[in-house]
Order: sequence, then structure tokens, then C-alpha cells
Amino acid sequence: MAKTIAIINQKGGVGKTTTAVNLSALMADMGQRVLIIDLDPQGNTTSGLGMAVEEKSIYEVLMGRVQMKDLVEKTEFRNLSIAGSDIRLADAELQLVNVDKREFRLKTAIAAIAKDYDFILIDCPPSLSLLTINALAASDGVMIPIQCEYYALEGVASLMQTVQRVKKTINPRLEIEGVLLTMLDGRTNLGLQVVEEVKKHFKKQVYATVIPRTVRLGEAPSHGEPIHIYDKRSTGTTAYAALAQEVLRRNGVKVDKNWKL
Repeated sequence: MAKTIAIINQKGGVGKTTTAVNLSALMADMGQRVLIIDLDPQGNTTSGLGMAVEEKSIYEVLMGRVQMKDLVEKTEFRNLSIAGSDIRLADAELQLVNVDKREFRLKTAIAAIAKDYDFILIDCPPSLSLLTINALAASDGVMIPIQCEYYALEGVASLMQTVQRVKKTINPRLEIEGVLLTMLDGRTNLGLQVVEEVKKHFKKQVYATVIPRTVRLGEAPSHGEPIHIYDKRSTGTTAYAALAQEVLRRNGVKVDKNWKL
């Protein structure tokens, strides 16, 4: 049965989608069967993996019109499948508001295909919305990317309150999978100070891996490729490969010693 992880931060521009694309692709490249669910109406995870939504999207799944197994597509990358999204998903908020058990639509959809994967990652929208609640209700863990900037922890308190509320009311198994520091400019004192501040706040929940700020990570999505395909020598590739290995180790999965980029 798959381990499901929601990648979430209600702030935009913190590397959430970059993490969703590259972490899922590298975990898959390391031999795990991975499904990435694009739950953001912007659809950037979908396009970032070179995919395009035509008739069906995760919107139709949430509306009960399509089953997840009929939506999921294999990407061109090893062991990686995707449930894609587009702007139609923005309508789901209003259309689900009066639907019975609306918080569990995604959980129900995932349950039917979970046995086919080792990990399911969900790229959440940058808001604490009904879509986000669906992701939290369906997940075992929450990964929180935090940008290494002055206002890094702004809004994190409300996010943690939401996670705790979901855990208490609708998903008792939900835990913090980890806190990921992103976009670090190691040349600045500010970036290093933020790293220390976040580690002090979250302690052992912070991943040892820190994602650097790099131009190549920003370029890769326009080519529809994860960073290790776009530029395997990039510092971004090294960082996300290290993160993938760290996530696998935390989940008791032995990383193949023979794996290499």
C-alpha cells in the first residue's frame, strides 16, 4: 500500500511544485513506483513533467465523473505516473461545497489505486482550501517546503493549526513527514540565519538536505523535464537526489547502492 505525502505551503513561490516534480521523479528513478497528483489548478506539475491535460483531469475525479485509474497516465520517466490538472480544478471549490463527505473525495479516489504504488505525492495549491483539506485527509504525511528568506515562518503557524485540526477531526494518522528548506543562497548571512531559525523551531522534523537556489531548477520545467534529466550535473540534481534518498531512508526503504545518475 502506498505511502501518501502532501507537499503543502499556503505561500506561493517556496519551491513546492519544484519539489513535487523533482522528488517524485528521483524517487521513481531510484526504483520506487511513484504517482504524482497535481492538485493545483495552475497545473504546473503536469506541464513540468512534459504532460498536458486534454479531456480528463483530477477535477473530473473529484466530481465523481471519472475513476482515478482511468485518469492516471505514465510519464516518459522511469516508474513515474501522474494524475494531471488544469484550470478547471478551480471550479471544484464551489461545486463541492454542498457535497456530502466533500473532504474525502480524493481519499476515496486514491484508495482504489494505492496498491499499485509505493509512494503517492500530492502537489497542493498555495492556499488552505477545500482542495488542500482533501489532500490532508488522503495523506499519511505532510512535507512543508520553506524558502530561506526573511519571512520564512510567516503563515506556517496557521498551516500547522490546519494540519492539527485535520488530524484531530478527520485523519488521525496524519503526521508531519518533514520540513524542507528551499532556495538557499549560501552566500548570504540571511539564508544561513533562516536555516538555523527553522531548525530551532521544527528540530528533528527538518530534512538534513537543503535545496539551493539555482537557475537550472527554474529552467527545467520549461523543457518538461525533472532536473536530473535536464541537467544531471546541476547542484539542484545533487540536492534532490539527496532528498529522495533521505525520504526513502526515513520510510524504511533501502536505497540501492548501485543507483547513480
